[in-house]
Amino acid sequence: MRLLFLGDIVGRSGRDALVAELPGLRRQLGLDFVIVNGENAAGGFGITGAICDDVFDAGADVITLGNHSWDQREALVHIEREPRLIRPVNYPSGTPGRGATLVESASGARVLVVNALGRVFMEALDCPFEAIDRQLDACPLGQAADAIVVDMHAEATSEKMAMGHFCDGRASLVVGTHSHVPTADAQVLPGGTAYQTDAGMCGDYNSVIGMEKDEPLNRFTTKIPSGRFQPAMGPATLCGVFVETDAASGLARRVEPVRIGGRLRAALPET
Repeated sequence: MRLLFLGDIVGRSGRDALVAELPGLRRQLGLDFVIVNGENAAGGFGITGAICDDVFDAGADVITLGNHSWDQREALVHIEREPRLIRPVNYPSGTPGRGATLVESASGARVLVVNALGRVFMEALDCPFEAIDRQLDACPLGQAADAIVVDMHAEATSEKMAMGHFCDGRASLVVGTHSHVPTADAQVLPGGTAYQTDAGMCGDYNSVIGMEKDEPLNRFTTKIPSGRFQPAMGPATLCGVFVETDAASGLARRVEPVRIGGRLRAALPET
C-alpha cells in the first residue's frame, strides 16, 4: 500500500499548491491513501468547511488538525458532520468531533488515522501516549486496520521521537507536524514503523514558518506586536512523507521525504 502524508497547509499559497499538485501526485506515485494536516489552511489559523471540501476534492482522504483546530468557529460544527476531518484525540471528553477515524480506501484497504497533540511547550491536555495507546489497542494493525498513521502535532522533537518509538511495530507511520520545517530523519524504526520528526508545511518558505516576515521579525526584535500575522503568498513547497507498506503486516517497507515546487530542493520517491 502506498501512503502520502502532507504537512500543515498554510494559507492560500499552500492550498493553491495542494489543489494544483495532489491529483497528479496520486497518479504519479500510485497512491492508495492521502492524509493532509489542515490546521493552518484558513488564513494561517484553522480550517473552514469550504476549504475542507476543496482539500478532499483535490484527493485527500483524511484531514488532521492541531492546536489551531477551533480558530475558525465553524469548524466546531463542520467536524461533527465530516468524519474524515479529525482533531487531536487527547482533547477533553465532550470536545466536538473525533480524534481518530477508520476510512476505507478506494482499493478496500482499511486505514486508521489518529491525531494527537503534544504537551511540551503547548496546551496542558490529556496524555497523548495514553490516548494513542487506547486507539492502537482498539484497532490493531494487521487485524482491524491494514495501515495506521499517527499525526503527532507537537513542538518538541523529543516528544515526537518518543511517540515514534512508543508506536513502533503497531503503526505504519508516525509523523510530526506543527514545526513547519521538514526534518532529515525519515527512517523505518526497528519494529517496522516509518517515522519522520516533522513533515514540514505546504506553504511559502520565503517566510517565518509560513507567515510574512515583517511582523514576526518586529515581535522578535521589539517584543511589541504591531499587527496580525499574515500567511506569505509566494510559491509554496508541498512537503510531506511517502510510505510503502507491506500488505500482510501493514508495517513500512520504505519511507521517503516529498518536496515539490517553491523554494526547497525537490524530492520525490522512485516509483
